[in-house]
Amino acid sequence: MQVLRINHAVVDIHYLAEYLFWQSSHAVTSMTHSYMRVALSFDFPFYGHYLRQITIATGGFIFTGDVTHRMLTATQYIAPLMANFDPSYSKESTVQYLDNGEVFVVQWEGVRLLGRESEGAFTFQAALYKKGTITFSYQRHVISSAEHPVKVGLSDAFMVISPSSQSPDSQQQTIYEYHRVEMDTTKIASYSAVEFTALPTCLQHDSCELCLSSNLTSGCSWCHVLQRCSDGMDRHRQEWLDYACSEESKDATCEDYSRGDSSTNVKTDSSTKSVGFANTGVIAGIAAALMLLLALVLVALYINYHPTVASPLYLIQRRKNYWPSLKFQKQQPGYTEVEGEGHERHSIVEAGPC
Repeated sequence: MQVLRINHAVVDIHYLAEYLFWQSSHAVTSMTHSYMRVALSFDFPFYGHYLRQITIATGGFIFTGDVTHRMLTATQYIAPLMANFDPSYSKESTVQYLDNGEVFVVQWEGVRLLGRESEGAFTFQAALYKKGTITFSYQRHVISSAEHPVKVGLSDAFMVISPSSQSPDSQQQTIYEYHRVEMDTTKIASYSAVEFTALPTCLQHDSCELCLSSNLTSGCSWCHVLQRCSDGMDRHRQEWLDYACSEESKDATCEDYSRGDSSTNVKTDSSTKSVGFANTGVIAGIAAALMLLLALVLVALYINYHPTVASPLYLIQRRKNYWPSLKFQKQQPGYTEVEGEGHERHSIVEAGPC
């Protein structure tokens, strides 16, 4: 077995001269269109992002992103043999996939190049393992990249939206292909395989301590507001910029974040106590109002059964002439209290009849 290892920032690559990873194609589902969106039965880690849906294309690749921009399909892919295949040329040309919960396999079987169908059929697979390993396996591979556009490898990208320099009211979309693995097609032969082993990424760290101290990764920064570890170059780049994570993480340490959380908790406890006191006051007010209402009801019942008792209502109904009357004077904004009959007092307003 000949193994050639190339180290990348995200994957280890093994060129294998032996045909080791071919998966049985029984119990598969066939595609009837040029592409198909498929849900995986497991979370597949790709460049640190966990994918649950992928898109299979008849052109010999798997699209790993969301179809938000047509250029993303050219920069987010897993391509065992990306070429201009035409599965409609023959009934024997099929694209099938299999998912057993541990590995997801796509098989392009008997596919032919558009316009060069007479050169023969090609059969190959891409297998996505639950732990993040990817393998390409080939039954027949004799395409020359010099004669036909061929792409073999992996790629990922992110899109950033920023204000346009030409118009302040418009936005500019920029796609950054932050990592690509291009395979040397001369090292790929019939009945051979290639294995990609995922390396640790910043995104896998779920705490500040792991993010800044892990020996498995480098260049990682912790964004406290997002609770995310990253080097700033991944699909979450837009959020990293929007929340100014690069500025936040320049001088901050995990201890700084811990102290900030502690003070926040103290403030929260004080706020909770204040809210508790406020609630107690509301309850006391409601209780007082109910007691007052009950007292008024009892007084009304008492007066009803004892009509000779002098109550305020009784006095108003029977002795109205003893209450002072109020009259507004023309061209005067105020009012003056006057006395009833039998009493005189100099006043700026006249006392009318009661």
